[in-house]
Amino acid sequence: MNSAATKVPAVTLGFWIIKIAATTLGETGGDAVTMSWLGETTDHPVPNGYLIGTGIFLIALVALVGVQIASKRFHPFLYWATIIASTTCGTTLADFADRSLGIGYTGGSLLLLALVLASLGIWYRAEGSVSVETVATPRVEAFYWATITFSQTLGTALGDWAADSGLGYLGGALVFGGALALVAAAYFWTRISHVALFWAAFILSRPLGATLGDFFDKPIAQGGLNLSRPMASVVLLVFIVAMILFVPQRPARREATS
Repeated sequence: MNSAATKVPAVTLGFWIIKIAATTLGETGGDAVTMSWLGETTDHPVPNGYLIGTGIFLIALVALVGVQIASKRFHPFLYWATIIASTTCGTTLADFADRSLGIGYTGGSLLLLALVLASLGIWYRAEGSVSVETVATPRVEAFYWATITFSQTLGTALGDWAADSGLGYLGGALVFGGALALVAAAYFWTRISHVALFWAAFILSRPLGATLGDFFDKPIAQGGLNLSRPMASVVLLVFIVAMILFVPQRPARREATS
């Protein structure tokens, strides 16, 4: 047996740092488009702003997923651009469901949790595994990106629900950060499936990013720092690019028969 490369990155500490930064950028970037540019939280909003924002980011996501699937090997900038597209799309889609459709944070979170579990279940039934180490064929990549998009959207709804329930943005970030620490402890000190723990961490990192993003850009009266959404997004983007350039990015490996 030898190993072959997949088109997704190995799960390392650098992976999680970039993932959390990307999900935070998804929150500030998505809000910059729907709330600032399209005016959803102003006195003169563009009609259907959340829906328009979702459409913009969904087009970008579909295009990037198509390029990602068509590529022959792992490209760090392409991969993380697709992750950022999925998290910004998740932000605007969750806001559209929670606010425009009126199903609320609890209803939105339950619906999206069901979609994540359904996506993982169908993927497992079709392939026998939901490990990232198997992401090497177009069909598995399609399952992978569908699951990621649902999980990003779920994370946004969970982050908003936690902040709105009385925890506040900083409190929500501490709760989800603590949950991620427990998952990390389980990874190193228990025999719980590493694949299950990966997806738990992937989902939990999104509401952590959502609450951090809201903490940066929401008004001080609402528990935030009142930073400019576009400026916060630019700073996060520069940080992500620097991480990709200076932190080694290698593809995950899968076992393959010689």
